[in-house]
Amino acid sequence: MELKKLETILLSKAGAVKEFPFGDDAMVFKVMSKMFALIAWQENPMRITLKSLPEDAIGYRELYKCVKEGYYMNKKHWNTITLDGSMNDDVLFSMIDESYDLVVSKLTKKEKEALRG
Repeated sequence: MELKKLETILLSKAGAVKEFPFGDDAMVFKVMSKMFALIAWQENPMRITLKSLPEDAIGYRELYKCVKEGYYMNKKHWNTITLDGSMNDDVLFSMIDESYDLVVSKLTKKEKEALRG
């Protein structure tokens, strides 16, 4: 997966922004100030950290060797995926959608309205 393509997908989400709150090594994608993805973009291979439902997080780890507990994150809700080509892009895109949707579902009613507006 190329970084540019990954950035395009993440920034295509409504209200998504890219920031570097942890320094140049960690590219963070947020919606309404809440993180839904983090890319260790200078790693080789790159890694992306995404939010999941707890049962899905465990399932992904069991199915894919490239998926580990979220690096420096809540291990129950976050997975870190090494983008080594072993995971089908469609699965990764689905995980991105899930992460974004989970974060949006926790926004306040006012934040959700602003996002739609």
